Amino acid sequence: MDLDLSVALQSLHGMAMGVVARLPYIVIAVVIYAAFHMAARGVRSLVHRLTDRRTRHRNAGLVLGRLAEGGIMLLGAMVALMVAIPSFQPGQLIQVLGIGGVAIGFAFRDILQNFLAGILILLTEPFRIGDQIVIGAYEGTVEDIETRATFIRTYDGRRVVIPNSTLFTDSVTVNTAFGRRRLEYDFAIGDGEDFERKRRVILRAAETVPGVLREPAPEVRLVGLSGDGVTLRARWWIEPPASRDVVDSRDGVLAAVKQALLRDRQSERRQAA
Repeated sequence: MDLDLSVALQSLHGMAMGVVARLPYIVIAVVIYAAFHMAARGVRSLVHRLTDRRTRHRNAGLVLGRLAEGGIMLLGAMVALMVAIPSFQPGQLIQVLGIGGVAIGFAFRDILQNFLAGILILLTEPFRIGDQIVIGAYEGTVEDIETRATFIRTYDGRRVVIPNSTLFTDSVTVNTAFGRRRLEYDFAIGDGEDFERKRRVILRAAETVPGVLREPAPEVRLVGLSGDGVTLRARWWIEPPASRDVVDSRDGVLAAVKQALLRDRQSERRQAA
């Protein structure tokens, strides 16, 4: 069978001429999409600026900004396609999306689950960007909440990426949800020691530490008995409740109590002598 190259060349020539003829429209379509893209980013930034002024609505601003950006970019893509391809109709794209929606849902089930969980987290605000949270074996500061995952910076300088579906279904401890936080520490008192006296010594020492709140006031409770003695639990409140403040306050209280107990033992020995 003879191969007529002239027919193939004519077809290629016709395709090339068609592309050249549509080239101005393609350029216009690209410019239109770029304009919509810039407008989408501008709207997202505007929503963020408006909601940043209100701390309680920052997460809602993230959701609205991202949804507005996505909607504007989708509209821009449809307009650009209509300019570049005259035969294109928006209904065709909707029909294709409808037919493939079920298959896409099964194929990207985890992605869609994380996306929906991210939207719900941003709307319900169980925690916010900047909060310090504990999820499973991870603890740190929330850096960003995206539609797929949440980024946490641990206290030792690592980044942990946690899927939003995990955060939405598992228990999460928000250490900075409230302005104050209570700390506690147990002290073992020997059987031969006056635990009521030690209780007063521990309480006075805790009250002198900077950062320990006077209201609610510190307290020392008897929480355990054993053959070797008793256990006294000191409780005190701090503000703010960030991890650094917790470490500093615990360090200050333990150091003050240690010094106070040493001085008290020395005083007891002098009195006994």
